[in-house]
Amino acid sequence: MQKTTTIGFIGAGNMAYALISGLLKNGFLAKNIKLSDKDEVLLSQRQAEFGIEIFTDNTQLTAQCEVIVLAVKPQILSNICKEIQAHIRHKPLIVSIAAGVKSNDINRWLGGTAPIIRTMPNTPALLGNGATGIVANKMVNKQQKELAEQILNAVGQCFWVVNEDMLDAVTALSGSGPAYFFLMIESMSNAGVALGLDKEMAEKLSIQTALGASMMASQNQESAHELRNKVTSKNGTTQAAIESFQDQNFETIVSHAMRAAFDRAREIGFELGADE
Repeated sequence: MQKTTTIGFIGAGNMAYALISGLLKNGFLAKNIKLSDKDEVLLSQRQAEFGIEIFTDNTQLTAQCEVIVLAVKPQILSNICKEIQAHIRHKPLIVSIAAGVKSNDINRWLGGTAPIIRTMPNTPALLGNGATGIVANKMVNKQQKELAEQILNAVGQCFWVVNEDMLDAVTALSGSGPAYFFLMIESMSNAGVALGLDKEMAEKLSIQTALGASMMASQNQESAHELRNKVTSKNGTTQAAIESFQDQNFETIVSHAMRAAFDRAREIGFELGADE
């Protein structure tokens, strides 16, 4: 990424914090990062943390930046876009991390000719281990796509989807996915306590097991299916547990849960886009 590219963040919450942190760790200069928010206390905190320029006026920030990251709640995105519409005549790249809001609606609120990349990040981005789905509208050029990749790769890995509808599938899988693993950790911890372990040990064992399994999956050429088979000895303890999961339709439970998240993501997109 060109280190001289000026990136502005509208919204100073957790995801903006993660992205700014990632950019700085990857060699981007603080003088080229700007941040706006209505919360002056939070802005001052971010300025102290990062040494970046801050604004309470979104339009002032917008006029100075080549990339605008919309890091606000989906419910207020339309108002933000309409506010900055008259200040994007220089055609900055717009990167939205607002869940559910479709590119066509964002473009409509911005006047109809904006290059927009819509993303679906997840909360592990706060630790630099995020997974983000991304898609671009037709106004985005190759250089802008590369810029977006490098911004989002600063907090993990990003993955292009073939069309915007697939971001709802990304939402169901990785966007909401961390909560599924937290539920699994919680359930394993509670089961460990029921089997006689103390609560602290059960929690630590569950967390470390999840971490180790994820690292094995990420660092191994074999599929998750193959790895599972390798640790499942015939007639052993793991086989007994896996068979119990399968007897209770574990795969179907996961599939139904993700379908529920997928359907809700689509509903939210229609709800938030129906402002006019």
